[in-house]
Amino acid sequence: MRTDIEGVAFDLDGTLYPNYRLNIRLIPLIIKELPLIASFGRTRSIIRKEQEAGSIQYDNFYQHQAEVTAKMLKAPAESIKVKIERLIYRGWEPLFKTIDPFQGVRETLIAFHNSGYKLGLLSDFPPETKLEYLRISEFWDVVYCSEYSGALKPHPLPFIKLAEKMNLPPEKILYVGNNFSYDVIGAKTVGMKTAWIRTFPFNIAGAFEDYIKTTWISKFLPEIRRKTEPKPDFSFNSYRQLFDYMLH
Repeated sequence: MRTDIEGVAFDLDGTLYPNYRLNIRLIPLIIKELPLIASFGRTRSIIRKEQEAGSIQYDNFYQHQAEVTAKMLKAPAESIKVKIERLIYRGWEPLFKTIDPFQGVRETLIAFHNSGYKLGLLSDFPPETKLEYLRISEFWDVVYCSEYSGALKPHPLPFIKLAEKMNLPPEKILYVGNNFSYDVIGAKTVGMKTAWIRTFPFNIAGAFEDYIKTTWISKFLPEIRRKTEPKPDFSFNSYRQLFDYMLH
C-alpha cells in the first residue's frame, strides 16, 4: 500500500467510463444543435486562453460563458444560457442511463475506500448526476466541479479547491485522469502526483507518441515535445493496474 499518498482523486469523463459510448449516442443531438455546440466549444477554448493570461475574475462564470457564446451566435445571452443548461448540461441525461463504468472501477473504489484513502472527484462539467447513473455515487468524500471555482482545468484553482475540500496537501493526492493537457499538467502544477489512464483506442496513439518522442520526428512536432514534461507518475490501461500500483 502506498503510504506517501493519502487521497486519490479522479476526473470523470473518459476516466471513469468510456466517453466514446456517450459521444456516439450524442451524434443526433450534435447534428441538430451544431451551431450552439460548436460555439460552446470555442467559448471554452477562449476561457482557457483568458485563464492563461490571468483573467479569471468573472462575476459569474456561467453568465460569462453564455455571453461569449451568444456573441458568436448573435443571440441574446439569457436565451443562450438557458439553451446551454438544457441541451449541453442536461441534454445527455436520457442517453447516459445505459452507460457503465470501466471494468474494475467499482472494485477499485471500494478497495481504496476500505484501505483508508480519501476519495475525491474533479470534473469540468457538473458530475453528480453522472455518478448516480454510473452507480458509484456513494464512495466519494469530495465531489467538485471546476466551474464552481470560476476556472476550468488545467488552471490551478480547481485543483487547489479540490485539495482544500479533501483537507489534504496537494502532494498527498494522486490525481487520475485521461486528458494529458488538462488532468496531468493541471494536477502537476499544484504538486499533485498523477496517474494517466490511456484506454483503447488512445493507448495505440499513446504508444506511437512515445515512440516518436525519441526520434528526430519530434523536432517538427512542438505539441509532442511539450508533452514530454511534466510526466505522469504512473500510466495505466486498466483499473487492475491502478489497483496494484496503489495497494501492492
